[in-house]
Amino acid sequence: MGSQVSHLMKTFLIAFLIGAFTGALTVLVVNERNARTAPRVATTAPEGTTPAPATPAAASQRSVVEETKATISEKLTEWHLTPADLKEELAKGGAIVRSKAQAAGGKISDARIATVVKARYVLDRELSARAIEVDVADGVVTLSGRVGSPELIGRAIGLALESDGVVRVESNLTVE
Repeated sequence: MGSQVSHLMKTFLIAFLIGAFTGALTVLVVNERNARTAPRVATTAPEGTTPAPATPAAASQRSVVEETKATISEKLTEWHLTPADLKEELAKGGAIVRSKAQAAGGKISDARIATVVKARYVLDRELSARAIEVDVADGVVTLSGRVGSPELIGRAIGLALESDGVVRVESNLTVE
């Protein structure tokens, strides 16, 4: 009788943890989508000036977005993932591969890396997480599937490279 209760408690705990993780991920996705679809307040400003943000939070959010875009753009250039670089490599055929130095510290599990990379794709407006398959083995991420443009191949590779635990990304992505 005691082992049955223990088994039920373990089952309940596992179900609870899965539910909590799923709920947290859902909240993140819904908040991100709501932030993208929230109505924007139109403001008019005198000619030659820029309109003031509707709220301090909106100004802060815009500056974070602009800073993030600039950082991503710099990284894509550094990793030779610009549209010109990608078009040249795609014309040669084969996979696009990028590596980075492994960070010091404990190794991150392949399942966690795959989850983080997929979550980054879910939160990205331009990438379809459903259209990109992510496989991970020993920190090497292999991407396959289809995207809308060569630029999105670079974006997918860049987001994967930015994830902790990733040592190399091999892209077999194709353009629709």
